[in-house]
Amino acid sequence: MERPYGPPRRPGVGSDPVGDPLRVRRGHTPGKPRQRRPQRLRNHQMELGLVGLGKMGGNMRERIRRAGHTVIGYDRNPDLADVHSLRELVDSLPAPRVVWVMVPAGAATQSTVDELAELLSIGDIVVDGGNSRWTDDEKHAAELAAKGIGFVDCGVSGGVWGLENGYALMFGGEKDHVARVQPIFDALKPEGEFGAVHAGKVGAGHFAKMVHNGIEYAMMQAYAEGWELLEKVDSVTDVREVFRSWQEGTVIRSWLLDLAVNALDQDEHLEQLRGFAQDSGEGRWTVEAAIDHAVPLPAITASLFARFASRQDDSPQMKMIAALRNQFGGHAVEKA
Repeated sequence: MERPYGPPRRPGVGSDPVGDPLRVRRGHTPGKPRQRRPQRLRNHQMELGLVGLGKMGGNMRERIRRAGHTVIGYDRNPDLADVHSLRELVDSLPAPRVVWVMVPAGAATQSTVDELAELLSIGDIVVDGGNSRWTDDEKHAAELAAKGIGFVDCGVSGGVWGLENGYALMFGGEKDHVARVQPIFDALKPEGEFGAVHAGKVGAGHFAKMVHNGIEYAMMQAYAEGWELLEKVDSVTDVREVFRSWQEGTVIRSWLLDLAVNALDQDEHLEQLRGFAQDSGEGRWTVEAAIDHAVPLPAITASLFARFASRQDDSPQMKMIAALRNQFGGHAVEKA
């Protein structure tokens, strides 16, 4: 009989179609026998509670199910949910439970963790896979630990492509808690040796993801600046094909470059877009952490401030600069 929330249990399945949970991905020394995880994790099919079934959470549910695990999903949208309350989700899972949270950072995550703290039991584990600030992870871990509940934070990267390509995972927490969740990490990660890391203590996963996003800000800004300059000059007549040519053999080729070419194929001069870019908050946190630790981040900081500049149709700063240039050099100014 098939289980109601995912594929049927398959005792004795010998491999995971997404990744082999038995392989040691770190610390192997050539010439020494590979260490293996404890026998209890081999071919281990899990039942997982997943809270938040939006663009990321919904695709993650599908990828985990494809790997043979059972996922019971809850979302405030009843059309997406398998169950219709957190209590029903918890009651549907066998103990010890693992509940993965994929909701927006801040108040939504806090309220979800608070409610789970009252519903879960000693020995259960909560995984926060959203974009929470690492300092919130430390708070949540302490609150749950007081009730005997484990906590793992996990930064997740992969966006809408993760269902097919896998998700890059950066997780933090105690080793025994991570080991309990490992079959799910193996199901979500890309194929191959890389794409997942136990980054360290609680908070390390989200801190690593925060830095990842800060680097992403700077890389995107560099591509954007280069694109704008190419568009401005008369001598370059096909900017899109210049970008496409960089996809092979250059030191700046990357997946972001591939996505830039995709965007230019859809709208060659990006004429359908407004020059406005939101920031998720992680760029700000990266810069704040750099200040706290006295680490210079000029490229990432500049890319964050460029996002802010995009929100100004008529920059007040440029008004002051124009006024100063006029005062000291008599340079012409444009009237509003």
